[in-house]
Amino acid sequence: MEISRTRQGAAEGRHAHQYNGKSHVAAECGTTPFPSCSSSASASLVQQRRRWANMPPELLHDIIQRVEASVTSWPARRDVVACALVCRSWRKIAKEIVKTPEQCGCLTFPISLKQPGPRDAPIQCFIRRERATSSYNLYLGLSPAVSGDMSKLLLAARKIRRATSTDFVISLVADDFSRASNTCVGKLRSNFLGTKFTVYDSQPLQDTSIQSNCKSHRRIHPKQSSPRISVCNNSVATISYELNVFRARGPRRMQCAMHSIPISAIQEEGTAPTPMEFTNFHELIPNTSDPLVLKNEAPRWHERLQCWCLNFKGRVTVASVKNFLLVAAAEPYQYVSAAEQDKVILQFGKIGKDIFTMDYRYPLSAFQAFAICLSSFDTKPACE
Repeated sequence: MEISRTRQGAAEGRHAHQYNGKSHVAAECGTTPFPSCSSSASASLVQQRRRWANMPPELLHDIIQRVEASVTSWPARRDVVACALVCRSWRKIAKEIVKTPEQCGCLTFPISLKQPGPRDAPIQCFIRRERATSSYNLYLGLSPAVSGDMSKLLLAARKIRRATSTDFVISLVADDFSRASNTCVGKLRSNFLGTKFTVYDSQPLQDTSIQSNCKSHRRIHPKQSSPRISVCNNSVATISYELNVFRARGPRRMQCAMHSIPISAIQEEGTAPTPMEFTNFHELIPNTSDPLVLKNEAPRWHERLQCWCLNFKGRVTVASVKNFLLVAAAEPYQYVSAAEQDKVILQFGKIGKDIFTMDYRYPLSAFQAFAICLSSFDTKPACE
């Protein structure tokens, strides 16, 4: 079903999917869900007086529901996002209808990148590495050959080398990696040897299980605290690579402790934290009492091919030390079924020069999966 829009509405819709000419997923400004919406009271009143703001809610609800139920391709589905950009009343109805990636298997709003993926089938993406600029772009789709120029940019990262560490700054757009920008969603930081990485979320979850190690628990307005200064550690995951002391022959060994995801998320009837909007909290860290731990699946040695092999189900075509499959590493007392432990939660591998596939599923989000994959790009002489 097509939605007829005015020139002004269409312009706003294009702004949502080509933000800064790079990204098909619009960035959110603070607590305002979309960049086209003003935070001032006067601008809000002007928006509410527009003709489309007075459309009967029942009619609008029916239109968005029909679009959401009938389309599967990106060009048609993004009409749902265009509807949500028009005004606050439309956005509220659109967000009520559109389900999370866990429920529908689709990425719609920017917050979808922080929500767990689907349980039944993975969301398939690919990463393009730009060596000249030390940047990495995550796209939605099977591969560049299939998606072509219609590939949807989800996240971008830039590698920054420091004296004692390496940082990967992760952004919603491909041309703004400033930590002061509202498009910055997190970062990945390595230790000196490149054997341990910490994932930081710039907008952590608001949840009763989240505890704070800061002196003050009061909410800090963004203007009162510079985003460049870390109020305290917002670490949501730790990625460790095993040291290869004896230079033994074999692939890398890695383990990921997901501090923001409890092990109960993959237990029977368990759920993973699902943020519904971006927040302005920068002083909280998740509780790490019993986190989900992921480990890479051990490959087998293929005598005829003389290489280590893993079953990527056709999604990886080039042998590389960077390739991996991640599964849950649960202890007997944690009551995780064998079927859940056998599920591949994240797979990453090379398919061409500077092109890698990334397929993730519940309980990981696109942001968490992308950060884990970025750790594989860093040089690790002590692990190989």
